[in-house]
Formats: sequence, structure tokens, C-alpha cells
Amino acid sequence: MLFLSTLISGLLITISSNSWLGAWMGLEINLLSFIPLMSNNDNMFTTEASLKYFLIQALASATLLFIIISKSLVETMFSITSSYLTNIMILTPLLLKSGAAPLHWWFPSVMEGLSWNNCFILMTIQKIAPLMLISYMISLNWFLTIIILASVIIGAIGGYNQTSIRKILTYSSINHMGWMLTAMLMGEAMWMLYFLIYSILTLTVISIIIPSQISFVNQTFLMNNENKIMKFLLFTSLLSLGGLPPFLGFLPKWVIIQFMVLNWSFMIVSVMMILSLITLYYYLRITYSSFIILSSEPNWNYNWKNSETLALFLSTLSMTGLLISTLLINAY
Repeated sequence: MLFLSTLISGLLITISSNSWLGAWMGLEINLLSFIPLMSNNDNMFTTEASLKYFLIQALASATLLFIIISKSLVETMFSITSSYLTNIMILTPLLLKSGAAPLHWWFPSVMEGLSWNNCFILMTIQKIAPLMLISYMISLNWFLTIIILASVIIGAIGGYNQTSIRKILTYSSINHMGWMLTAMLMGEAMWMLYFLIYSILTLTVISIIIPSQISFVNQTFLMNNENKIMKFLLFTSLLSLGGLPPFLGFLPKWVIIQFMVLNWSFMIVSVMMILSLITLYYYLRITYSSFIILSSEPNWNYNWKNSETLALFLSTLSMTGLLISTLLINAY
């Protein structure tokens, strides 16, 4: 609990800082708080994962600090708007920290060694600070276009042949990074909405996976046959995470697609939409067992556990969120 509170405090320092040096300090506090949370004596891969994570994040932090100091020699340290080249130099370590492609190579292997709770923290909370800093200086240029396209392409193709659910969610996260960077072009509110919905959907999936104790795709076929409702909730949550209408995950993608079309970015949005179909394919592969309901089995009679109540609530939100949002928008 201590390390979690310092992790959040580091995040808040970064967000509220008015200088790059203060933001860097917040990132370091955040990093050093997460390393102890990663340690787990029951998992032999945890040490390797935490070491990899520390080295990569330390490299990104050192690079960022070097650029900040170099920047302060020619500009004020409190400046957000810089030259085009300086912006790219600052964005690169921040993109490395957030796991955007093509700077994503550390992400899948680190995720593979973490518990599901830490996976959730790494995929969501740990991305808030670098994404917030990225949003301060983002503008549509060739560099950002390459990052967006690389993220959606690698996120889609990378997860295509995976059997580990952790790696599938990792590549899904990389794919969503491309969409989030695109959402930043629309303004702060839009990418925050996207990130909030992505976090809710990720929490939904993980809250279903933890009680089921599954880590690989083939284990979904071996889930308790009486637990058809949990299989169905996993199925709908993953499709929502993939952005399939009429689920909640489609809402931010819908708005982004409309924005990109209105701004004549047809090529980028076409690639993003096509590759979203690939991500939906590997989500469907995980949930294939949800379709297999034999008539001889006691299908829907199931005693709920307290740990699964959260999953039910979040899944209901995921299934009805788009409808509720549309009704609210039309009402106002």
C-alpha cells in the first residue's frame, strides 16, 4: 500500500508539474515505486521482468533528463513549446516509457512476468504520466504519423499468433496507443475519455480472468463448464475492448474516425480501421469457447462469488455504455 501511494504521488507530481525537471522527478518516483510492486516470490519470471522494466525506464529517464538539461541551455526549462526537433527528441523517451511502437520491444516480455494486478497497473496507470506529457506537445506531423501507424500495425499483427493472454492484451495495448495518440489531436478531453474507457474495459477483462485463473488461450476451453456466464462476460468484454459496436469500446473509436474523416486523414483512418478487424479476430479466438454451449450441460445456473460481482458490473457497463452515451448525447 505504501508503494502504491508513492506511485500515485509520483504520477500526480508529473501531471501537476510546471517544469520538465519536476515532471522528470515525478516519473522517477513513479518508476521506483512500481519496481517493489512487481516483486513476487511465487513467480520466477518476476525478477527478470522487473529488471528489464527498470533498465528500459532508466534508459528513457536518463535520455529525457539529458534532453531537458540540453534544452535548458538554449531555452527556458518551463517552456512546453519548443522547436520541431526538440519536440521529437523529448517525445521519443516518453513514447518508450509508454510502450508505443516501434519502441515497444520491452513491453511483451515484461508483461509475461507480472501478476494480473501488476499487468493492469502497467497497461493503464503507468501510462498516464508519459501520455500526459506527450499531450502537451503533440501535433500531427510525419513523426507522429509513423508512430500511430506503427502502433496500430504492430499491435494488430503482433498479437495475431500469440497464445498467451498477457501478450495478446499487451499487443492490444500497443494498438490502443495508436488510437490514443490520434485522440490527442482532438484535444485533452478526448484522449482522456479514450483512456478512461480503455482502462475500464481492461479492468473488466482482468477481473474476469483472475477468478478463472487462465493465462493462455487454450485454457479458456478448460474453464469450468458450469461457468457459462463468466465465459459470456469475457466474450463481450473482449469484443468491447476491440471496439465492436454496440459495445462501449466503439464509442471513442467512432468519434476518432469521424474526426479523422472530417480532417481528410483518410489513409491513416483506413489503416486503423482495417487493423482493428485483426485485433477483433484474436479476441474472437480467445472467446471461441463462449460459443460452445452443449445442451447436456447445466448452462446458466451459477452461484456468484463475491469476487465476480465487479466483473458483472463492469461487463454490464461495457455492454450498455454505448447505448447510454448515445441517449445522453441525444438528450442534450
